[in-house]
Amino acid sequence: MKRYINYSIVYAVLAMIGGVFYREFTKMNDFTGWTTLSVVHTHYFILGMMFFLILGLVSMNINLKINQAVLFYNIGLNLTAIMLVVRGIVQVLDLNVVSAAVSGIVGIGHIILDISLVVILLDIKKACIK
Repeated sequence: MKRYINYSIVYAVLAMIGGVFYREFTKMNDFTGWTTLSVVHTHYFILGMMFFLILGLVSMNINLKINQAVLFYNIGLNLTAIMLVVRGIVQVLDLNVVSAAVSGIVGIGHIILDISLVVILLDIKKACIK
């Protein structure tokens, strides 16, 4: 449980950093359009902080054995967020970079996130049935 709460705290801090970076980077570059930098903040708050906070509370009542799935969840979430930042910087600076490759990596991050989420939910179900 303690580890999940610690993850939750780390992701809350990363969400705040992402929000401040979005605000300051777009302001510094006089950018007023939409950019993927705006969703890094919410990805980290909801998929990071809230998810691990709830997982920590759930693990207080049942014995969870989901170490490997949590590792992949963290990898998927951070891969997604990092590539959203990369794509957002490319959008703000109006660089001519192949955004399809960036979008593909973001998609891979989401797939890893989705699969590990399903595995975690199935592990919770299995722990509740025992």
